Amino acid sequence: MTNTPAPPVAPPATSGRAARGVTTTALVIATVLAGMLSPLQSAVNGALGETVGDGNSAAVISFGSGLVLMLVIVFARPGTRRQALGIPRLIRSRRIGWWNYLAGLCGGAVVLSEGVSVGVLGVAVFQITLIAGLIISGVICDRIGVTATVKQPISVARGLGAALAVAATAVTISPNFHVPHAIALAVLPFVAGLLAGWQPAGNAAVARESGSMLVSITFNFLVGFVVLLAGLLVRLAIGTAHFSLPPTWWMYTGGVLGLLSIGFMALLVRGLGLLLLGLGSVAGQLVGSLLLDLVVPAVGHPIHLVTVIGTVLALVAAGIGMIPSRQAGEPGAAR
Repeated sequence: MTNTPAPPVAPPATSGRAARGVTTTALVIATVLAGMLSPLQSAVNGALGETVGDGNSAAVISFGSGLVLMLVIVFARPGTRRQALGIPRLIRSRRIGWWNYLAGLCGGAVVLSEGVSVGVLGVAVFQITLIAGLIISGVICDRIGVTATVKQPISVARGLGAALAVAATAVTISPNFHVPHAIALAVLPFVAGLLAGWQPAGNAAVARESGSMLVSITFNFLVGFVVLLAGLLVRLAIGTAHFSLPPTWWMYTGGVLGLLSIGFMALLVRGLGLLLLGLGSVAGQLVGSLLLDLVVPAVGHPIHLVTVIGTVLALVAAGIGMIPSRQAGEPGAAR
């Protein structure tokens, strides 16, 4: 009599869930670390602005470094080189709105505000005001259907998230209420955040038409660089600006840090989805901002209790603001 081998025992479902939980946890931690690249970029660009003494010049240098790297990456490959050279034809075809090609202006506004205001505000205050603008812009863009095919009505939760974002900004800059100059500088990253909330939609449209996200990012850098450079040249011509190169090598890395952040987020979103990616990224930005202001002498600023409170409020606002509306998938929501 032969012995029939026993059928293999299926692993318990709990082990599969546990493995997925470990993987998700690891990806969230990686996202938090990747999110820290954003305040690091702000710190670099802020130090660059203080060193060269002109925020516009600092933005040109930062954008220029990122543009050079992207041009090397794109034109080193025949496929992406062909797609990049086809951008003028796409613009003439008018298959997408011309405004999508101007998404680089949004990134330029963020980098310009870094060079102008981080040295005064500190990285933490800058990032909180920037994130507040991003949250409000995200709620508005989702409501009018800019960034998705389905509109997200402004629900109570999403409205509360936007309100908390404004509260986080007000609390964070409250120690500077007696300094009008500092308050004016805090408006810069807030407005930049409002603009940058739309930027992914423009970049995605260009990527879809060109067939390459790398080409879209490169064109994004090109547009931002050209506009920032044009502004600097005009200011140099009328004598209201000056240009100099920083002597320290790491001050040229702002554009590279921005590219690394974009690349890591593009990879991590596949395993986490937008909600967890957004929460992890915001957590990394806020925690990284506080750590930079505390431990890096070159960019350190006093950390007030209200800065910590503002950080918590901004994180809560981001979490609430990312809750999708129950009505988003209803037939009437997409009209």
